[in-house]
Amino acid sequence: MASSSDFQQDRHSFSGSPQKWNDFELPGDTLYYRFTSDMSNTEWGYKFTVTAGHLGRFQTGFEILKQMLSEERVIPHLPLARIWEWQVGVACRQTGHQRLKAIHLLLKIVQCSTQRDCDLTLLKPLWQLFTHMENNLCHDVAKPGILLPLHRALAELFFVTENRVAELGTLQEYLLALNTEDHLHRCTAQ
Repeated sequence: MASSSDFQQDRHSFSGSPQKWNDFELPGDTLYYRFTSDMSNTEWGYKFTVTAGHLGRFQTGFEILKQMLSEERVIPHLPLARIWEWQVGVACRQTGHQRLKAIHLLLKIVQCSTQRDCDLTLLKPLWQLFTHMENNLCHDVAKPGILLPLHRALAELFFVTENRVAELGTLQEYLLALNTEDHLHRCTAQ
């Protein structure tokens, strides 16, 4: 079972008796599974239960991290670089409200980091999502320019991040790291 059709992301493999199976959570709203029989006996297969909308660990982790990032006296003691890396991964894998919450935490981390705590180039997948949303908005001139919550959240994240790297004097390196070579060629051609 995995969260991607190529079975590379969040992969969980099970074989043998039911005692070898463990509960697990997958991010997102889609589960991919593959069942393969080895034809060694006459058992009917496996049964598993999928439960959607489980708040559990994500909601708890979000609330704890949000509170910790709100406490100025706690921030210097947090491993912001590791939290940043983990949180970017969460924002890339999650969907819906959980992705919005993850982006909210990323914004808080950017705002409270005092030095080069965060590898901002990790935002590249979210930048690609944002630019895709921007391109779709520009091409659809018939609809009024109302931004979806995810689009607004990403716009704010990248606005604040861009200002942050400008303060640090690394704006050019940041912009080069986020864009693909193909995108840079298109911009140059324009």
